[in-house]
Amino acid sequence: MLESVKINRRQSEIRQALSGLVGKEKPSEDETRQMSDLDNEYRSNETRYRAALVAEDEQRQDAKGELETRSDREYADLIGKFEMRQVALALDEGRPLEGATAEIVQEMRSKGGYRGFPVPWQALEVRAGETVASGTPDPIQTRPIIDRLFPDSVAARMGAQMINIDSGAVEWPVVTSSVTAGWANGETGNVAGPAVFATTDRALKPEHNLGIQMRITRKALKQSGDALEQAVRRDMNGAIAVELDRAVFQGSGTNGQPLGVITGAATYGITSTDAGAMATWSALRAAVVRFMTGNAAGSPGAVRSLIRPELWALLDDTLIDGTAVSEWDRLLKNIPAGNIAMSANALPAPSGDPLETQALLTTAAGGVAPIFVGTWGGVDLIRDPYSDAQSGGLRLTALTTVDVTVARPAQLELITGLELEAGE
Repeated sequence: MLESVKINRRQSEIRQALSGLVGKEKPSEDETRQMSDLDNEYRSNETRYRAALVAEDEQRQDAKGELETRSDREYADLIGKFEMRQVALALDEGRPLEGATAEIVQEMRSKGGYRGFPVPWQALEVRAGETVASGTPDPIQTRPIIDRLFPDSVAARMGAQMINIDSGAVEWPVVTSSVTAGWANGETGNVAGPAVFATTDRALKPEHNLGIQMRITRKALKQSGDALEQAVRRDMNGAIAVELDRAVFQGSGTNGQPLGVITGAATYGITSTDAGAMATWSALRAAVVRFMTGNAAGSPGAVRSLIRPELWALLDDTLIDGTAVSEWDRLLKNIPAGNIAMSANALPAPSGDPLETQALLTTAAGGVAPIFVGTWGGVDLIRDPYSDAQSGGLRLTALTTVDVTVARPAQLELITGLELEAGE
């Protein structure tokens, strides 16, 4: 602690002590002597305080940059201490929130309306010590508010950016003009005429509400203890992540769902190419070439690919004549394995005769994500006090508002008609 702060606190203590002594009409000799000593100490501290401020000026200048960014780090630290268990017990027993959890809930309530308890998105991340299908994530990694969905989310691996919005609709202007350069024809010739610099607004609107329900029995509430924290987080994380992945790519745009990237390819203006042949690396390579010739990607390594497990099985089983190299090996030689996401949830099941599947390619151009996923506030956790009252259970409903839009259609390419079997 800075010396000036210590002195300032001591001055406050002296003033408080003096206020109690001067109020007495007939102070004793000891009290009179104490007032004199406190007065002398106060005067001496004033001189020390001014000297400390001068001496600490250089320290304050050095710490200026750190102080400007400290608030974000402090909030991230608070998020790490958020306890879902406290929210569950508050809903079930009316137990008051404490510590970081209470502070975060109060902060979120001040920025938006919630019927139940607001839960920040970051609190749904699976934390250290919890077993998940893909392993244990690194607990040291800090995720900012505008970053990614969940660590294993297909949407996140395909480059989608999660945008957190307090309230209202938000538009993101994206450059869509085709301004070109031109040379002057001769010494007195003019250069190319002015071209329009155009932008297109990609709007995210709070019109789509996603909800999940969970039932917690009385036995679970009494038996689990701290384990309830991990159980609730895992269930909410899994349910929301799976449905978000499906909606981002296959949302119908009707019945309350947002319009997904694949379902709404024509609406978003995404190029869709029918391969009309057996699935090979060559069919995917043609789409990568279109990315590169359109200046959307600088190399195959900048492209991300979303495929179904059935396509992987076929490519891995298809060997090039006279070699032990498969079509999958050729794919990995050009597109890094970390850029390939396999999902039976985000892509529709193979269909048709012969059986055909699809693949989606994306790339981030100029730092702009190909897909925007907007979320409004946090997760609104509401208790139903009636449905399970007879058994003493707790029923929770988690509500969140989400929307999806595409930044530049040129950053996405949908390939259809990838045949998984030879036609008759």
